Amino acid sequence: MALGACNTAEDTSNKTIFNVNLDQGLSSMDPAFARNQNALWMDNQIYNGLVQIDDSLHIKPCIAKTWELSADGKTYTFHLRSDVYFHDDAQFAKGKGRRAVAADFAYSFARLIDPKVASSGSWIFSDKVNGKEAFVALNDSTFQIQLKQPFPPLLSLLTAQYCSVVPREVVEHYGKDFRSHPVGTGPFKFKYWKEGEVMVLLKNEYYWEKDAQGHTLPHLDAFRATFISDKQTAFMEFIKKKLDYFSGIDGSYRDDILTKGGRVTKKYKGKFKVNIAPYLNTEYLGILIDTALPIVKHSPLRMLKVRQAINYAINKPNMIKYLRNSTGTPGYAGFIPQGMPGFDTATVHGYRYNPAKAKQLLAEAGFPNGKNLPEIVLSTTTSYRDLIEYIQGELQKTGIRTRVELVQGASLRELIAKNGVNFFRASWLADYPDAENFLSLFYSKNKIPFGPNYTGYHTPQFDKLFEQAYHVTDDAQRYKLYQQMDNLVMQQSPVVILYYDKLVNLYQNNISGYSQNAQNLLVLKNVVKKQ
Repeated sequence: MALGACNTAEDTSNKTIFNVNLDQGLSSMDPAFARNQNALWMDNQIYNGLVQIDDSLHIKPCIAKTWELSADGKTYTFHLRSDVYFHDDAQFAKGKGRRAVAADFAYSFARLIDPKVASSGSWIFSDKVNGKEAFVALNDSTFQIQLKQPFPPLLSLLTAQYCSVVPREVVEHYGKDFRSHPVGTGPFKFKYWKEGEVMVLLKNEYYWEKDAQGHTLPHLDAFRATFISDKQTAFMEFIKKKLDYFSGIDGSYRDDILTKGGRVTKKYKGKFKVNIAPYLNTEYLGILIDTALPIVKHSPLRMLKVRQAINYAINKPNMIKYLRNSTGTPGYAGFIPQGMPGFDTATVHGYRYNPAKAKQLLAEAGFPNGKNLPEIVLSTTTSYRDLIEYIQGELQKTGIRTRVELVQGASLRELIAKNGVNFFRASWLADYPDAENFLSLFYSKNKIPFGPNYTGYHTPQFDKLFEQAYHVTDDAQRYKLYQQMDNLVMQQSPVVILYYDKLVNLYQNNISGYSQNAQNLLVLKNVVKKQ
C-alpha cells in the first residue's frame, strides 16, 4: 500500500500505519479553526499546547513544565521546556524546525482574538483579556497570561486544541493556506492531503515526549485517514481490517453490532475491541428564544409553556434504547453532561417524560390538544433523521405538529451560528473538561456573533452567577454555582436535553495503548500496532 498518492510508491511493508476514516470530512488543520471533532482529532496529532489532559481529565504538563498563579488569580506564569521543536519546514533556517519558545505562544494566542483571522475559537480569550498585550513572553522559556479578572478553569481551557502553538513565520508565509500546510510540535508531522480522499501524517522523529518506560513517542510510523462519507461503507472497511479504528455506530447497522441493551452481538463478539464509556457530549434540541429577532417574534416557541410542553412530551429512555441501542443516558438533569465534574441529577432538575403535563401546559398556553398551534419546523441533518422523526411522532401525540427539515451538516451549522433557524438538533462536545464550557452557551455576552449562545438566552441572574464563578477557586463551591445556572436554564427551556452521549469506539485486536478519555479525543502517540 502506498502511504500517500505520491509520484513514487514507498515501501511500507515494515511500517506500522494507523488507518482511520473521517466520515464528516475536514475543512482545516489550522488549530484556530478546531471547531469539530475531525479537526480536533487531526490537530491533536500535529500540535501541542502548554498543558494537556489525561484519561481521568486531570491537567498534566505539556510544553509548560511548571506554572504558578498570582495571589490575585489574574496572572499565570508558565515555564517552558527547552527541548520542543517545530516540524521541519522551508520557512525555517536551512529547512530545520526551530525551538518553540514563549513568543510563539504569545503569537498563537493573540492570533485567536485577531478579528482579521476570524477564528472560531476567539471566544476562548475574547472576554478574559484586554487584547493581545495580555500574552507576554518574558524570555524564551517564560510565558505569561494576564487576565482581566480571575478565571479558575483557565488551565482546563488551555487543553483545548484552539490553544496549540504555531510558528509565526510559517503561518504568515502560507496565510489562509496554513489550513492545508500545518506545522506544529506534535507527535506526527504533515505529509500529504488530497481533500476528500486521503491524508497522511508521518512520525515526528524528533518528538520530545517519552512513554513510561522511557521510549520515544510515537510508536506508530504513520497515520492515514480516508474520507468515506457513508458510515456503513466505512464500517465494512473496518470489518475487512482496512481501518484500525472506528468511532460511533450509525443507525443503519447499529443493530448488527449492539443489542438493544448495548452489548456486542454474538456475530461480532471477540472480532474486535469495543470501548463504550461516558462522553462529554450533550445531545439536545436548541430553541431560539430571543424575541428581538424577527424570526422569533411570531414563533410559538417564544412561549415558555410551549417549550416546556416539548420537554415533557419525549420518552427519552425508549428513544435511547430503540434508536441508540442504550449508548446514552436520558437527559434528565441540565446541559452539563454526565461524566463532567459538577454533574448532579439530585441538584439539577430537568424534564422527565410526562405527556399529561405536556398537554396541560399546551392548553395553558392557549393551544388545547394543539388546536391553533402553527406547525413548527425542526431542522436536522440526515444522520439524525431517525432520532428527529421519533421526536416528531412523540410531539404529535401531544398535539404539537412539526415538519422535519433536512439540511446538510455544514449548512445547518452556519444557519445556527447566524440565528437563522428557530428549532434545531445540535450537540455540544466539551472543548475542555470544565462545566463552564457548557454554560458559556447561555451567557449573554456570548450571543451571536460573539460566541456560541445559539439560543439567544439572556437572564441577568444567570450572567451574575456566571461572572461570580470567575472568583471562586474552590471547585466544590464553583460547582454549586454551575448547578444553580443549569437550573435557571432548565426553567427557561431554551433547550431540550435529549441525552448525555456515550462514546462507542472499535479497535482491531492488534491495537493497544489507545486512550479512553471522556472527550473522545483521538490520542495516537501511545498506540502500538502489532504486525
